[in-house]
Amino acid sequence: MINTFLEKIELVFKDRILRNRILFVGFGFFLFRLLSAIPVPGVNADRLRTLLTDFQFLGFLNVFSGGGLNQLSIVMLGLGPYITGSIIMQLSTVMSPKLKAMYHEEGEIGRKKFTQYGRLLTVPLAALQGYALLTLLEKQQILAPLSFFQMTTNIMVIIAGAMLLTWIGELMTEFGVGNGTSLLIFAGIVVALPAQFGQFMAAYGTSSFPFIDASVIPTAIAFIAAAIAVITGVVYATEAERPIPITYAKQVRGNRQYGGISTYLPIRINQAGVIPIIFALSMLVFPQVIASVLILSKQPVLLKISKALLDFVQNQWLYSITYFILVFVFTFLYTDITFEPESVATNLQKNGAFIPGVRPGQTTAEYIEKIVSRVTLVGATFLAVIAVLPLIMRSLTGIQSLAIGGTALLIVVSVVLDLIKKVDSQISMREY
Repeated sequence: MINTFLEKIELVFKDRILRNRILFVGFGFFLFRLLSAIPVPGVNADRLRTLLTDFQFLGFLNVFSGGGLNQLSIVMLGLGPYITGSIIMQLSTVMSPKLKAMYHEEGEIGRKKFTQYGRLLTVPLAALQGYALLTLLEKQQILAPLSFFQMTTNIMVIIAGAMLLTWIGELMTEFGVGNGTSLLIFAGIVVALPAQFGQFMAAYGTSSFPFIDASVIPTAIAFIAAAIAVITGVVYATEAERPIPITYAKQVRGNRQYGGISTYLPIRINQAGVIPIIFALSMLVFPQVIASVLILSKQPVLLKISKALLDFVQNQWLYSITYFILVFVFTFLYTDITFEPESVATNLQKNGAFIPGVRPGQTTAEYIEKIVSRVTLVGATFLAVIAVLPLIMRSLTGIQSLAIGGTALLIVVSVVLDLIKKVDSQISMREY
């Protein structure tokens, strides 16, 4: 197995085209980190560090910006506006038959138009998110008070940074290996690991042991074992699928017989990916945003509302239960939007394929829908457990540095698996 892995690495670097694609991805990572280090002026670093620790949404946004919020860089929003725009466009297919037909029925041209609408939507979303973030930071005294001209200039810079990062991601998709957007998010997550490890060492390192306090060793061992188990479970659930057997009808043309081939339709357990977790986080950050704004008010009623919202956020168990329910519900919702059993059944019937023992048409659609619902039940439970796992670990151990699972782990595993598949396919093409 090790020899096979080494042979693949050797093939990667021997092949000029594949080597150039990988180097282009590395150059995209370099630009991403370079842009993340260019700050906007007038930042109070100490207060910003405290806010990122206390404000979960900003910490989550900081991961997606590759640490861009640590210095309030020009790409502080990261790929957040683009991802939000893509999600809004996906949800719009439910309300707009025209968008639904464009995405599902017009083929590659329709999907390009659909993607272009998502890019255009990124601009106003970046403006709104940039203004809200700058206003919040200004009220928290992290930024010096901004004039109208300064606010407008900073918003324009933030919009340009978000669009530049989106463009870099698309170039990495076209000229690199894998999905550029996913790779940039992956880079933002991975680059934060050394800092988190350093925080852990600073908090628990003592002179009695070269690395950590001896009393923390059992917890650290348990954490490593649990992390390996969770990563194994994530890989298994990401790759797992429920096959539905399909048979193509036999056709006779002239003296030749076509069809009669048996294959299967794969139904993935985790059809929705990490989108439901992002949906749920977007819903749960509203109480934090509203509370952070209302707490600056002098009205007693608004202060009471702010206190109630902060109590909800700080109640880890209530917050975790709400988070679990939202992820579970959004998984079913997003799967229902992106996977249409009626379209699958129609395409099978048009191509002369059928499921053995099931009549073509509406009966096939109902059969596929029943299987998808059962598989999604498993996938929704898995996603919800993974999402709340960091909160459970923090509550049980009391160690804030230990956090396994969650969106970051799912993204890292999914991107690594997808990258391995893309590299394998490129190597196979070169061999043939």
